[in-house]
Amino acid sequence: MPRKSEFSSYVFIKNDLVNMGWNTRNPSRSDSGQLYTQQECLDHPEIAAGLNRQRPEYVVKVHEDVFWVIEAKGAHEKIDIAVGEAIGYAEDINKSKLIKARLITGVAGNDEDGYLVNTSFIQSDGSVSPVKFNNRKITGFLSPDQARYLVDNETSDLNELVTSEVLLLSIAESINEELHRASINKDLRATVMSAVLLSMVSDTLPNFNGSPDVFVKDINNRAEDVLIHHSKREFAEYVELRLPQEDAAKSKYKAAVVRVFFLLRKINVKAAMDGSQDLLGKFYEVFLKYGNGAKDIGIVLTPRHVTEFSAEILDIRASDLVYDPACGTGGFLVAAYDRVRRNEPEKVEMFKKHRIFGVEQQANVAALAIVNMIFRGDGKNNIINGDCLSINLNRKLRNGEASAEYQREPSERRAVGKVLMNPPFALRRDDEQEFTFIDHALDQMLDEGLLLSVLPVSVMYSGGRELVWRRQLLERNTLLAVIGFPNDLFYPQASVEPVIVVIRKGVPHEQNGNCLFVRISDDGFVKLKKRRLPHGGQNELQVLRDNIFNFIHGGECHEVNGLIQKKAVDLSDPHLELIPQQYLDNVELGSDALRSALSTIQSELVFQEIRKGLRQ
Repeated sequence: MPRKSEFSSYVFIKNDLVNMGWNTRNPSRSDSGQLYTQQECLDHPEIAAGLNRQRPEYVVKVHEDVFWVIEAKGAHEKIDIAVGEAIGYAEDINKSKLIKARLITGVAGNDEDGYLVNTSFIQSDGSVSPVKFNNRKITGFLSPDQARYLVDNETSDLNELVTSEVLLLSIAESINEELHRASINKDLRATVMSAVLLSMVSDTLPNFNGSPDVFVKDINNRAEDVLIHHSKREFAEYVELRLPQEDAAKSKYKAAVVRVFFLLRKINVKAAMDGSQDLLGKFYEVFLKYGNGAKDIGIVLTPRHVTEFSAEILDIRASDLVYDPACGTGGFLVAAYDRVRRNEPEKVEMFKKHRIFGVEQQANVAALAIVNMIFRGDGKNNIINGDCLSINLNRKLRNGEASAEYQREPSERRAVGKVLMNPPFALRRDDEQEFTFIDHALDQMLDEGLLLSVLPVSVMYSGGRELVWRRQLLERNTLLAVIGFPNDLFYPQASVEPVIVVIRKGVPHEQNGNCLFVRISDDGFVKLKKRRLPHGGQNELQVLRDNIFNFIHGGECHEVNGLIQKKAVDLSDPHLELIPQQYLDNVELGSDALRSALSTIQSELVFQEIRKGLRQ
């Protein structure tokens, strides 16, 4: 058995700081350096005077006069000692009148067992408070921006917790590799994620020192207890970890699950799950690259930036009953919930309990949606496992508030005001078609409700059944918008050119009535190293969002030829191809012209907001 020494943690700490964006060069030798090692910290005269030859593992420079002390121990049970010693070092440094140590971190563990990371903020009066986000303790290291926010605002509460896309995908790939090495079936890896996440709801740690049988039973019991607490016990069997038979395989399985546990702690998963990112969706995207089960039934998860955009342009409010009949890991429902929590915090409790509805046919995927919502503060929402096409929503009052209930019979009292959905892609002509799910959703909706759906572009131009469907759709409803996206939007899950359609229920489309056609060529992401990563610059989704919103809700928009235009739909067209390529003017915009056009739109929207503010 290897000796549990804190020396093994040095590389772990330094690598994690690099991943979080810190420059780990010595500040005494590099103007941009931010990390002093044990001996190096004594090169700083004020730090040396305070420590008097004591040497913590690392001292990080947050500002020229503000520092972060990190101390490590070699075993989990010594985490409190590591934290206490870090606080002691900080108190010694704080005797200086010129510099202060305002952050401390204790690290405990080793490469074999994993690492615990506890971080606290030292107030100006000397009191020590754990760093938290949404009242959940941070379990990983801070980024430079996060550390500066805490110091500059004299607080232990982070205002936002956004994990970099690169780090997030790297952790997801690492978790997949750990589960692969343990010979865990590629289609069951999301189940392992669900169980481990649920086991982390409690602040107490699992029994890492127990045998594989004891450890796995502990994880399963914890997960089941959380589901019981949230009235979702029926999902316990879908997240249950199942050990292999042989002893060697059992040990390998346990070791992989332990490493997954600590990899998730590294990205502060408990706090981050309650933030603005759909972490489960992102992880599942990575697993989908390797597992064939979801691909075989056409599941393609909608990227987070698209679900957020969709919730914005549909103007999701607390008064809306929101439905996703093919909810997957819950990405659209998470975006709807986050928008209400951000804009109407006083009404979010009612909204998440009574007005979020989702159905998912794959039980293990539905379990991920349940986990997603549990970490956002409520697991008693109306997300169920089932075939949405055989389930209907009927209006019902709950505690005096408008809500709904599931039933098998057709609904007599419609309840749904807004639908957000990405139906399973039809892989064969004899499959249930994407438009079948749209028709079902429309059947659940109130007249004049709004439906937004992601679709393969072929549904909006193909002949045969698709053409018949489009005609019937416009005879009964209004097509408000068709928004084209890059054909690599779902990379690496699938290669398909998608569109978003927005439909107003129950209002027939007028002959030559306008529809907004939009061509998005830059959604803010680029393909890089077999991934899609944010490029960090301005993109067309950001610039055009308010303009699209204005047309959907008021019929007005600022047009740019070839990019965004309202066009009259000719219902007598024998082909009725309802796609941007058919309706937008065929104008080739160079990059300079495009930037100028987008800038004009943005300036006009800002001016409109100023005028609105002056009128109010």
